[in-house]
Amino acid sequence: MEKLIWIVHVLAALGVIGLVLLQHGKGADMGAAFGSGASGSLFGVSGSSNFLSRTTAILITIFFLTSLTLAYMSGHRNKQSSVVKMHEQTLQSPAGADAAKQESPAGPQPPAKSREIPR
Repeated sequence: MEKLIWIVHVLAALGVIGLVLLQHGKGADMGAAFGSGASGSLFGVSGSSNFLSRTTAILITIFFLTSLTLAYMSGHRNKQSSVVKMHEQTLQSPAGADAAKQESPAGPQPPAKSREIPR
């Protein structure tokens, strides 16, 4: 399920990038308003949206929803996949406890003399 959401998420992101690059900004019509062509208003027609802007809005909505879904899914994963939990399980197992005991047989070691600060 998560892989399918990732695929939809990436496709929506690529679609948004492509559609945004295909569209021209509202500032592009300003040149037409000042003598190089006829324009309905200073910043272009703002009443109806065309196919590209509606498709962009739909893809942005899909991208937003898949982002929220992926964030929710990553927050509610199995808690055993955490590195800390895996380390705790290793220490709780008999082999892991023996390895932990072998690491420090004499307990904590005092600091070396060369590291002591003279007073």
